[in-house]
Amino acid sequence: MNITTFAKRLCLLVPLLLSPAAFAVEMMPSPPQLAAKSYVLMDASSGNVLVENNGDQRLPPASLTKLMTAYIATLEIRRGQIGENDPVTVSENAWRTGGSRMFIKVGSQVTVSDLLHGIIIQSGNDASVALSEHIAGSEDAFADMMNKTVADLGMTNSHFMNPTGLPNPEHYSSAHDMAVLARAIIHEDPAHYAIYSQKEFFWNGIKQPNRNLLLWRDKTVDGLKTGHTDEAGYCMVSSAVRDGMRLIAVVFGTNSEVARASETQKLLTYGFRFFETQTFYQKGAELAQAPVWKGTTNQVKAGLAEDLTMTLPKGQLKKLAASMTMNPQLIAPIAKGDVIGKVEVKLEDKVVHSADLIALDAVDEGGIFRRMWDSIRLFFYGLFN
Repeated sequence: MNITTFAKRLCLLVPLLLSPAAFAVEMMPSPPQLAAKSYVLMDASSGNVLVENNGDQRLPPASLTKLMTAYIATLEIRRGQIGENDPVTVSENAWRTGGSRMFIKVGSQVTVSDLLHGIIIQSGNDASVALSEHIAGSEDAFADMMNKTVADLGMTNSHFMNPTGLPNPEHYSSAHDMAVLARAIIHEDPAHYAIYSQKEFFWNGIKQPNRNLLLWRDKTVDGLKTGHTDEAGYCMVSSAVRDGMRLIAVVFGTNSEVARASETQKLLTYGFRFFETQTFYQKGAELAQAPVWKGTTNQVKAGLAEDLTMTLPKGQLKKLAASMTMNPQLIAPIAKGDVIGKVEVKLEDKVVHSADLIALDAVDEGGIFRRMWDSIRLFFYGLFN
């Protein structure tokens, strides 16, 4: 495939990982101004932030903290460190934990799965402490695991001191970081993510509802978590899917349970109305072949390391143009994953995104005669080019 053909094809494939401000959008209404301290609207596929206000401000996350607690628990399940049906003995420390509760009894045994449901649906502080002690031995040790995971996910404005979200001056997060965490939960473990859509959970003779009011109001919403303390106000992380597009909305610091739901709904409505997202190509797919010198083969397949996903204001797709350049004189050996070129995407004359092209396969060094012959060819190539 030559570069011209590739460029024409790529206009329909290229990923867009930039803010909507990069586009000259005609007649697009301004985003809603919410009655909240901080908020973010993110596309779940691309990670694009579509709307934000004070998105990186460090604020108390209240029970949104339990998203991290649940994420680590499901991660440990997938790693085989704990099992869904493992019995967890409820400590007095867990039983005495104040705030919202699953109502587990001291000394009783509760399975990991039941505790996970109690954390996600009932927002049980007691369940959060019990599961954290089972995983790490103590709340402090679990907090260390939380903060390591913060670093792994690139959550630059978060620090956790406990698995519950109970107030602590050194316990904080941001709307953007919570959107990043929600995106990881959604993509990495769809089976456990289904718990976040459950409207109620029955335990110890008590049926408690999920506090995410949007689960009742909007059939496209399927998660995630609410939070509230006097210090934090009313907070929410929600996600919804419409026509194959998933958005994540985060609000911090609204003034009531009703307000956090209504303000979140404003974000979701705006995002679905004025933006579109589509994945056109999977990572690792061959987009072109580049010539290779002195190798066991004379070509190498080129592709991208990430899915080709676009999130942009509606109607802007047709205005994009893209081009590809390969690094000059690719000489073996070439390792799989080596950068061998670049894609640039333009809106009018402005480069709005660039991405590295990588080698999809390794190319070993050729034999002595192949290397000698290509050396001669390269010499004359250099003379006449």
